Amino acid sequence: MKFAISIPQLVDDGTFNPPAMRRYLNRAEELGFVGAWTLEQVLGRAPHLGPLETLTYAAACAERIRLGCAVFITTLHSPVHLAKSLSTLDQVSLGRLDVGIATGGGSRMFSAFGVDRSTYIARFTEGLDLMRALWTEPEVNFKGRFWQLEGAAMEPKPYQKPTPPVWFGASQPPALRRAVRLGDGFMGAGSSTTEQFVQQVRTVREELARQDRDPAGFPIAKRVYIAVDDDAGRAHDRMAAALNRFYGRPLTPVSVYGSASACAAGLRQVADAGAEMILLNPLFDDAEQMERLAAEVMPQLDS
Repeated sequence: MKFAISIPQLVDDGTFNPPAMRRYLNRAEELGFVGAWTLEQVLGRAPHLGPLETLTYAAACAERIRLGCAVFITTLHSPVHLAKSLSTLDQVSLGRLDVGIATGGGSRMFSAFGVDRSTYIARFTEGLDLMRALWTEPEVNFKGRFWQLEGAAMEPKPYQKPTPPVWFGASQPPALRRAVRLGDGFMGAGSSTTEQFVQQVRTVREELARQDRDPAGFPIAKRVYIAVDDDAGRAHDRMAAALNRFYGRPLTPVSVYGSASACAAGLRQVADAGAEMILLNPLFDDAEQMERLAAEVMPQLDS
């Protein structure tokens, strides 16, 4: 079992604390986390730092840990600009980047981004094709429905060859099958319950078999919102408030909280469902939670 940790992105008092972020990431490396991941939330009331900028700062703070975002809603991005930013980030991190992407579903405020809701899936797949072309081809001639390039080049290419790993976020069967067809791995959403994740993994594995893809080359992971607290009631209330702030609804059934033993039991269910890596995502007291997770919870899953 591998564990990654979320990178704190909330700036509650409106002031970023660089030394605290540096200490957090250095400690994550010391504790043996394999990755540190961000979220993307462009619009929302929570004071949430952007993922690209946060990851770029993280790349300068830590030397070994892999860095990722789960997930970029690439439908809302220019694929040319995003390809350039991600290629640059992979270079400055010396090849430590994991790229999580998703369509974002049909309920997004597409009008804020100049995107036609009826075309978002087509834009998603074409945008990924274009990013991969820019990352791998010396000269790009691209005749798409949404983007056209003639004799274009993008340099430098990513540090990782041919491209950084592309993880897909998905929940519904068509999106899960698309993930296997086009992606390098699957990351279950933090907003999905363990029971939903079980069904998602089943669909992914069936599609891997149908496409004759080696499961060993397609990792499966899940983000888990988690809080270690000996007072389970307090943990529940704080988790509900934090999820409500981010999603606009409590969503406590998707989270794991309570004593170290209770958290370990919840994570064991996620592992049994098929997660080869668990992205641990505290929503408050990030540094203190990371220490308790490493000292009290993760060892129980190694036994």
